[in-house]
Amino acid sequence: MRRRLALTAALTQSGNGDRQAFRLVYDMTAAKLFGVCLRICGERQAAEDVLQEVYLIIWKRASAYEPARGNPITWLCTIARNRALDSHRSSPPRGGNADGESDGAAAAAVSDDRPLADYLLLAEEEHGKLRHCLDDLDDRPRAAIHAAFTDGLTYADVAARSAVPLPTMKSLIRRALLRLRECMRDDG
Repeated sequence: MRRRLALTAALTQSGNGDRQAFRLVYDMTAAKLFGVCLRICGERQAAEDVLQEVYLIIWKRASAYEPARGNPITWLCTIARNRALDSHRSSPPRGGNADGESDGAAAAAVSDDRPLADYLLLAEEEHGKLRHCLDDLDDRPRAAIHAAFTDGLTYADVAARSAVPLPTMKSLIRRALLRLRECMRDDG
């Protein structure tokens, strides 16, 4: 909880142009956001490039973050995910990294700051609530949510995989996300 509050405060101060606070946001989140970018981009160099863009976006949009609307790390991961997807869509596929190391091994080598025990407990509680809420969804929306937000597929990819029109898939995911939000509020 302290970590979340510290990140919220640093993000809010960053929105007011505080560079030291922004450095703290970076220090607290760089490893996690890099992992998000690497998973979607599939290549270390591309993920590093995207991560730099992500922090430029965060610096410009920090004042738009509303603490009452959700967890700061969720907001930051959404920015990273969206930017990585945009980059991945616009780039031709590339091979492994220059060291011959697999991208999975490169991702595993990235270490994150050790979270505090209370932060881990809070995160586990939130994950438990989310699992419960996901279990309440029907199979089709649950699979679409999983493909889009866990596997990092675009809505178009999810629609193609499910053999449905893109607008139908967007509506299905939007309705499922609304149900998840309601469920998370009800259970919290």
